[in-house]
Amino acid sequence: MGGLRTALFNYLFAKKNNGKLILRIEDTDQKRLVKDSIDNIIEALKWSGVEFDEGPHTDGSLGPYIQSERLDIYNKKVIKLINSGHAYVCFYSNERIEKMEQSETAKQSAAEYDKRYKNTIPSEAIERMNNENCVVRLAMPEQGQLLIDDIIRGRLRFEYNLIEDPIIIKSDGFPTYHFANVIDDHSMKISHVIRGEEWLPSLPKHIHLYNCFNWEIPKFAHLPLLLNQNKSKLSKRQGDVAVEDYIKKGYLKESLINFIALLGWHESNNQEFYTLDELKKVFSLERVQSSGAVFDVQKLNWINQHYIKKRNSKEIMALAREHIPSDWIVTPNMIDLIKEKISNFSDIEKELSPFFNRNNISQKDLLEKYPDSNIDQIISIIIDSIKDYDDIDKDILNQIMDKIASGTGCTGKKLWQPVRFILTGQNHGPDLASFMSIIGLDECLSRFKNVV
Repeated sequence: MGGLRTALFNYLFAKKNNGKLILRIEDTDQKRLVKDSIDNIIEALKWSGVEFDEGPHTDGSLGPYIQSERLDIYNKKVIKLINSGHAYVCFYSNERIEKMEQSETAKQSAAEYDKRYKNTIPSEAIERMNNENCVVRLAMPEQGQLLIDDIIRGRLRFEYNLIEDPIIIKSDGFPTYHFANVIDDHSMKISHVIRGEEWLPSLPKHIHLYNCFNWEIPKFAHLPLLLNQNKSKLSKRQGDVAVEDYIKKGYLKESLINFIALLGWHESNNQEFYTLDELKKVFSLERVQSSGAVFDVQKLNWINQHYIKKRNSKEIMALAREHIPSDWIVTPNMIDLIKEKISNFSDIEKELSPFFNRNNISQKDLLEKYPDSNIDQIISIIIDSIKDYDDIDKDILNQIMDKIASGTGCTGKKLWQPVRFILTGQNHGPDLASFMSIIGLDECLSRFKNVV
């Protein structure tokens, strides 16, 4: 969901400013690759309506768009940095690599240890690279500070003496995020980098790389974190975070986009509902907040409910088909009665259940649940009254209920609630006369007799 929010904000910014949006797959961390993940990312973006102008799914002029296919480009650039003294090669024995893979402490102390390689002659280091285990580090300035403006966070300051020399080429020959992204952003003519705030500590490393190559620095905007209700960082440990999870649950794409757009951004007015086209016109990075945005599932449900109610019943039936048991013959008038209660399509089976499933409710259950209602007489009179009709509507049901009220002395909730509970198994629900008409009076009689 965080990835979709970042993609959406990039998309809205690009479209509003007549720019191009580039999809690049960053797969340089080969140990973390997940099978089919690239296809899943592209499918989720395509489903959401966030359209990229160029990427691995197009024949754009700036490719390749998958970083593992750009290794030759990175190798040429890193040789240039080594020769100019802006980067240095650090050599590792097999034993040391193994220690670093197993220990965080070893990793942290490695940066200081590796400074001994700074004075290696570049030509000698480049020659040894082909035959020995090594990494390449960027030589950061040792003194001074970096001042840079972020579109969302304003002026930022970083002290160079607090920043270690980052690895830019790993022992497996693949670049790190720091190196590959700067190279790719420059070669793909990226003007604005809009990404999550977790990358803020890396910003001085990236700026220094631009300066090493004498390249123009793009503008940066670091988006606020997505938070759980308890203000901790949103994570899969505390709930669903994958877009596919919400698609499977039956959330509409316009709901998800509307909801995600409001996570950290809002116009100065109180508008809550936006179409994608409206968002393209009004979105601005200046209105993005710098503090974390709470991912409130209740608000998502409320927004989704709003969009579901705008759909007609036939559309809802089609969209919710996979959430409805295949042996249920659902009709539009059933959907009309329940659609006000549906917050996502995974709710629909539960809401439709009273039309198809009879609850085994005993008189004892009813007496315990409604001790102040004359259950025996209510059931007796309603069974006797229903027999006189072929169908039912509000007027007929009111006549029957008035008759019961006169015969039992029960009115209001004492009368209506047990009748509704016998028919639907619910305390609250759709218009009762309409519900009874849909399931038919024979089925209504059966449900009352079943209690007896």
